Amino acid sequence: MPTDSPATWNAIILAAGEGTRMKSTRPKVLHEIAGRALVSWVVRTALDAGAAHCWVVVGHGRDDVERELVARFGTRVEMVLQPERLGTGDAVRCAMDANASLDGRLVVLYGDCPLVPAVLLHDLVDRSEQANADLGLVTASLADPSGYGRIVRNSAGDVVRIVEDRDCSPKERGVLEVNPGLYAARADFLRAAISQLTPNTAQAQLYLTDVVELAADRGRVVDLQGDMADLTGVNDQRDLALAASTSRRRTAEQLARGGVVVADLETLYVDADCEVEPGATLGANVHLRGKCVVRAGAHIDVGCVLTNVVVGKDANILPYTVAADSTIGEGAQVGPFSHLRPQTELGPRSKVGNFSETKKTTLGKGSKVNHLSYVGNGIIGEGVNIGAGTIFCNYDGEQNHTTVLEDGVFIGSDTQLIAPVTIKKGAYVASGTTVTRDVPEGALALSRTKQENKEGYATRLRARLRGKKQP
Repeated sequence: MPTDSPATWNAIILAAGEGTRMKSTRPKVLHEIAGRALVSWVVRTALDAGAAHCWVVVGHGRDDVERELVARFGTRVEMVLQPERLGTGDAVRCAMDANASLDGRLVVLYGDCPLVPAVLLHDLVDRSEQANADLGLVTASLADPSGYGRIVRNSAGDVVRIVEDRDCSPKERGVLEVNPGLYAARADFLRAAISQLTPNTAQAQLYLTDVVELAADRGRVVDLQGDMADLTGVNDQRDLALAASTSRRRTAEQLARGGVVVADLETLYVDADCEVEPGATLGANVHLRGKCVVRAGAHIDVGCVLTNVVVGKDANILPYTVAADSTIGEGAQVGPFSHLRPQTELGPRSKVGNFSETKKTTLGKGSKVNHLSYVGNGIIGEGVNIGAGTIFCNYDGEQNHTTVLEDGVFIGSDTQLIAPVTIKKGAYVASGTTVTRDVPEGALALSRTKQENKEGYATRLRARLRGKKQP
């Protein structure tokens, strides 16, 4: 995305509304799409388009909004309080009063419009500057424009004003061109125009749309056509779901165009902060959440849910694996139906098999946890084999303890390792053993009881039991 705008410009983002139609205690602009708050999408778009700084007008939930934005964008974003919700014109006034030295071009946009493309902002600023216009705005057309302010043009085709839906005459109500609420204004003009606004409702609200007529009177308004699919705001949970669906599909298509093998464009969910390299394969119903990284050649099969996971080159994640805050090494294999809990680190060509769970464990190169095992708080060397049904008994009721398996260790099936315990290099642990002490290098640990066969016992037992059934 080019950021070489012809002049320095700043963004004013309106995010003070409560959003009562969301029916949520969370501020509307903090509802998320693809792991990113609505307002963070807007700030990211503005910065990508070339904004030097973003001024975010906040009100409801201001502390939460500030925490979100400062954590993501640091000093490139600043909050401005709108003490009372007195309209969009008042919100812009608050932003400008907070920094009387603001100059150049100001782009005003809403904090609940997450799909606005950066290129549209860039083009709006570019066009406004080239025309030396006091005001530039984006318009769009809708088959059903109900609820939107209508764009009114003169006989020459120039925008002269915006009429709110409730104030439209019958003729104006038939206009299909609407105002999505995206402006690029000269700071000196906007400051003067805001000072001229007068309340036009019983609620004493100032509307930003009124500045359009003031700019038109000076003959300096330009407009740019946009697509309403990119410009629609989020007002309720249905809108949020629709915007999320659009965003998800666009992300899937972008990945596919970039060389990622996408099995199903309709069911791939990839959060905004994830990275997938070309040559990776993502199956149907795969969810990548948080900040996942998927390297080239990795294959993530159907139904996997990964959160903050790094998947190494050529790794193979089999169906319905769930993993969080973990690293899967190059050429490693996980699943199916495996669960990697936080702080799992799988080395190159290691394996965690079906119905196994790991937690806070490192698994060395070529080591295997084949199936039906729990491995928690483990330090596992290279070339280790952990048989089916092995349990790392890591918790004593008060704290966790570590189990260490050095290189080349073999753990037989149905083994319990009572931590803290260390199995030294090359040692064997026989199936069915409960290990409570360290095992020396090259030794065999065996704790199961001696097997005894009682000849004919089963036959006699069956006969006795059958006899009890007879009347």
